[in-house]
Amino acid sequence: MKSAVASSLAGLALAACLGAGAHAASLDARYDVSLLGITLGTASLSGGIDNSGYKLDMTAKLTGIAGGVTGGRGSGAATGALIGGRLAPKTFAVSSANSSESRTVRMALAEGSVAGIDIEPPIDEKPDRVPLTESHKRNIVDPLSAFLMPVSGKGKDAACNRTLPIFDGAARYDIKLSSAGTRNVKLEGYSGPVSICQARYVPIAGHRALRPSTKFMAENRDITTWLAPVAGTDVMVPVRISVKTMIGTAVIEASSFKVDPGVTASAARN
Repeated sequence: MKSAVASSLAGLALAACLGAGAHAASLDARYDVSLLGITLGTASLSGGIDNSGYKLDMTAKLTGIAGGVTGGRGSGAATGALIGGRLAPKTFAVSSANSSESRTVRMALAEGSVAGIDIEPPIDEKPDRVPLTESHKRNIVDPLSAFLMPVSGKGKDAACNRTLPIFDGAARYDIKLSSAGTRNVKLEGYSGPVSICQARYVPIAGHRALRPSTKFMAENRDITTWLAPVAGTDVMVPVRISVKTMIGTAVIEASSFKVDPGVTASAARN
C-alpha cells in the first residue's frame, strides 16, 4: 500500500516509433513535498524525450525534522518508448529507504508486460495480501513511466480522460483520471494552462485487503493532479499532485518546471 500511495503522490511517462509530432525535449522539474501545509521534503524529475525513446530519473527525500527522524529517501529510473500513442516501458528501477528498512525493485518490460523482476528484500507474505497472477503483469506501465501522459491525437483538453494500469513490482492497481477543468499557473520555467484531473485509486492485486489504509484510499475522492505540457512534445507531466491521507492532505507541487525543446533523450542521459 505504501508504494501505491507513493506512486499516487508522488507512487505520478518516448518511442522507437515516436510520432512525428512528438519531436524532442529535456525536462528538469523540482517539487516541494508537504503535509498539512508543512514542507517535509523535496523531489525532482528529470530526463529526455526524443525519437529514440525516453529516459526519466526521479529522486525524493525528506528534509528537516522529518528527514532527521525517518531518514526517508528514494530514487528511481525508467526507460521506454511510445508506440501508436501508447507508452511502451522497457526498464524500471526504484530504491527507497528509511530508518528501519530499505528495498530495491528492478523490472524489465516488453510489449507492455513484465519480462523479469527482482525485489530485494522480497515482499513479506501476509494472509490478507491479494494474490498476484501472471495476468496482473500484462498490459501495464510502471509508476515512473506513468508520469508521462501522451496526448497526441487526443488534444490536451482530453489529457485527463484515461486509466493508468500500474504495476510497481509488488501491487497492481489502476489510477483512473477524469477531467475537472483547467487553470493557469506561473512557475519558474513555465507559465500557462494546466489540465486538472480528478483521480481514483483502484486496488486490484498485491495489496493488503484488510488494512484500513487500503479501504481509505479505495474510497478516497480527494485526489487531484495538474498536468502541464512538455514543450516540443505531445506529452504532459504532473506539476501538482494532492492526496488526502488518513493524517491530512499531502501535496507534491512543482517549484520549477524547465523544458528545453529540441534536446534529445540521449543528450539528457549524458
